[in-house]
Amino acid sequence: MFPALDGAFGDRPDAVTVVGDRMSWQRLRSAAGAVADRIAGAPAVAVDATPSLRTVVAVVGGLLAGVPVVPVPPDAGPVERRHVLSDSGAVPLPPVDPAARGRHTHPPPPPSATALILYTSGTTGPPKGAAIPRSAIAADLDALADAWAWTPEDTLAHGLPLFHVHGLVLGVLGALRTGSRLVHTGRPTPAAYAAAGGTLYFGVPTVWSRVSRDPAAARALSRARLLVSGSAPLPAPVFARLRALSGHRVVERYGMTETLITVSARADGPRRPGHVGVPLPGVQTRLVDERGQPVPHDGETVGELQVRGPVLFSGYVNRPQDTAAAFTADGWFRTGDAATIDPEGVHRIVGRTSVDLIKTGGFRVGAGEVEDALLAHPAVREAAVVGVPDDDLGERIVAYVVADGARPQELIDFVAARLAAHKRPRQVHLVDALPRNAMGKVQKRALGGRGVPG
Repeated sequence: MFPALDGAFGDRPDAVTVVGDRMSWQRLRSAAGAVADRIAGAPAVAVDATPSLRTVVAVVGGLLAGVPVVPVPPDAGPVERRHVLSDSGAVPLPPVDPAARGRHTHPPPPPSATALILYTSGTTGPPKGAAIPRSAIAADLDALADAWAWTPEDTLAHGLPLFHVHGLVLGVLGALRTGSRLVHTGRPTPAAYAAAGGTLYFGVPTVWSRVSRDPAAARALSRARLLVSGSAPLPAPVFARLRALSGHRVVERYGMTETLITVSARADGPRRPGHVGVPLPGVQTRLVDERGQPVPHDGETVGELQVRGPVLFSGYVNRPQDTAAAFTADGWFRTGDAATIDPEGVHRIVGRTSVDLIKTGGFRVGAGEVEDALLAHPAVREAAVVGVPDDDLGERIVAYVVADGARPQELIDFVAARLAAHKRPRQVHLVDALPRNAMGKVQKRALGGRGVPG
């Protein structure tokens, strides 16, 4: 599953570097083998996913042993931790010794075996554990290597959390499968990224926004081959600033915990701000309306994005009803995301159908389009747009904005001059900051009552 650990690319003392600690692939396999010896036969193992070599060793050890790995955020509260352990049946992993050496060879599990159980929060209830099979990880990483021309000659650099798809599956397991060197910076600061010496960088929009506001750091990345953004939409102004400073047109991609990455711009293809590209090899997508009917691929009509292919999860742990509800009768996964697809097959994610598809005055408006228009204003640093119940319109468009010196009506007029009149915000709330999770996604459900009405 991971050719780098089997010696396919030789060895190097700095194959994996995490916050300055280095390890060769051979040493990683040996230390992970010691973990595998200790946990073989366990139903699942919980790993405190700190940004450390110990986390990398622990995860690889679970994969070598064929034991599902449950990454636990290091800042998880006691209630969340208890739920994850009891729901998954995982046993806590004892302290890991990176200097230990494995003594046994463990037979490789079947491709359908669960590699990871990743917990994802929904709109209601406790987090659900998505079981990710080994075959899905292999298929996704191979498809991404094709899309991004990812090879053993690359050095992957990032500072993303190791309990999500982005930081763990792509950012650690991807390096082990492609044979690229890995540098994990710990905190994803502009200075750390500038010093990492990567050819391939992963980041979330918050990271890229900070890099774009640090001209020296952004210019240092001009020596890289590819910058990749995901986990949330990248604002068009950030895309433009990075292009001006580093010369890079950022690659955007799309995926979910349950699907891994399904859609991406390609290294050898066009990259358009606000667009996440085309389906990866082996992945199929479609758009449907509320009745399940096909939506035209005209780049304008919004529908729910559904996907199928070899990269999907195998189900939610202990939740057969939720698993069944996540799929259509003909086997497509319901992403719950609103999107458009243009005639060339390029996808644009508007947002979640539950919060980002606003039905106002008989029109369907994507929150992302309005947010991009607001972010084009020179005073605006952050923007989030939601639909609020309205007796006349059904929903009215309301914006929460972090801005320097702009007035609410000025921002409303600015959007109205760029988009159709029905897409303008009816209210603008000026706020000091937007609520975000660990991956930089704005938590729109936390916006109620925040800010000062415009």
